[in-house]
Amino acid sequence: MAKVQELKSRLRPGHVYRRQDLAAWSNAVDRHLKQLVNDGTLTKLAGGLYCFPKETAFGKAPAEDNTLVETFLKDRRFLLASPTAYNSLGVGTTQLYDRTVVYNHKRHGDFVLGGRKFAFRVKPSFPKTLTKEFLLVDLVNNLDQLAEARNEVLRRVRERAGSHDARRLRRAVRDYGNVRAKKFFDRVLKAG
Repeated sequence: MAKVQELKSRLRPGHVYRRQDLAAWSNAVDRHLKQLVNDGTLTKLAGGLYCFPKETAFGKAPAEDNTLVETFLKDRRFLLASPTAYNSLGVGTTQLYDRTVVYNHKRHGDFVLGGRKFAFRVKPSFPKTLTKEFLLVDLVNNLDQLAEARNEVLRRVRERAGSHDARRLRRAVRDYGNVRAKKFFDRVLKAG
């Protein structure tokens, strides 16, 4: 029992832990993890991934996406995005999506972590933060995954491209665009 209490004393609210992180503080990590999950101290998010949730006035708060993804990847180099963010561009997209896209350098695939859907995509490069220019390029990159009418969205992207800083948009296309996006924006930016 003393070892479980020692392990509990090392946990920090809101942090996400891998099993191997906790093994350093326990001589029977699997048994102790089971006890801590059963008594509600830890929440199991996925195989080998646990959260010590923060207590709020509304109950236990889920782990923040950044913390969850950083622990899962064991890497800080990633960008969280969502197709829902395209709605802010004013190009006619209105759908709400229940998944978060994680651009990163290590993992590819769809995972459910803590009950939330994440689509991990390995990309050679991505910005540190979301910008309007990146979102516009990313929308064209992922056009076939959207629920909206593609031709209508592309028409509106063509119209909106002129309201963006041309130099920043060209750089975003060069750095993050796939072949289709590069061809599309090459025509749009030459016409503009």
